Amino acid sequence: MIKVLVVDDQILIRAGLAALIRAVPDLDVVGEAASGEESVGMAAATRPDVILMDIRMPGMNGVTATERILAAEHDHRPRVLILTTFDLDEYVYSALRVGASGFLLKDTPPERLIAAIRTVASGDMLFAPSVTRRLIEAYTRRPSPAAAPPSPELGILTAREAEVLKLVGHALSNTEIASRLCVSAATVKTHLNRAMTKLNLTSRAQAVALAYESGLVTPCR
Repeated sequence: MIKVLVVDDQILIRAGLAALIRAVPDLDVVGEAASGEESVGMAAATRPDVILMDIRMPGMNGVTATERILAAEHDHRPRVLILTTFDLDEYVYSALRVGASGFLLKDTPPERLIAAIRTVASGDMLFAPSVTRRLIEAYTRRPSPAAAPPSPELGILTAREAEVLKLVGHALSNTEIASRLCVSAATVKTHLNRAMTKLNLTSRAQAVALAYESGLVTPCR
């Protein structure tokens, strides 16, 4: 059973999402939060597997709430799906920085929403490759002078870990990377997990962003 926390300041949207999720046998809504502040406490209390997080809320927005939730959880870190009205909402870039696993548009069809929840619960990114490239390339071209480097230098990685990170940056799945490197998908996952641990990354989306930010992958112009 996948435990889901729904966060949205609009009661109709929040109630609609919760009702949709409750109707699915393998999903369970463990809480509904009306604000970023409320979501932080509720995440600690309910320990969800996936959080559907509205990004634009009065007071604490979804980015800050995501950062606080992921920083507080170590043994059971939830996956966060950002909910936004706009395809390239300015806050989405910041959400990826702090560890969100992807984003959904609020007009996403119900079946795709359910599939997305299952996808991130399994540890994968939500984005299709084309969406990943467009989002990350736009994100890395945006100025962010106040942002601190997200991780140590890539020199701490082995050659194979750096190679896997680069291919992740090109939005390839573990299976596609395994085929290209002539290894098993389990081996790819091991290399990626080790790289993410060394670089203090909490999601595959962060790994993609870092691959671009570090110059390991060059955005197409």
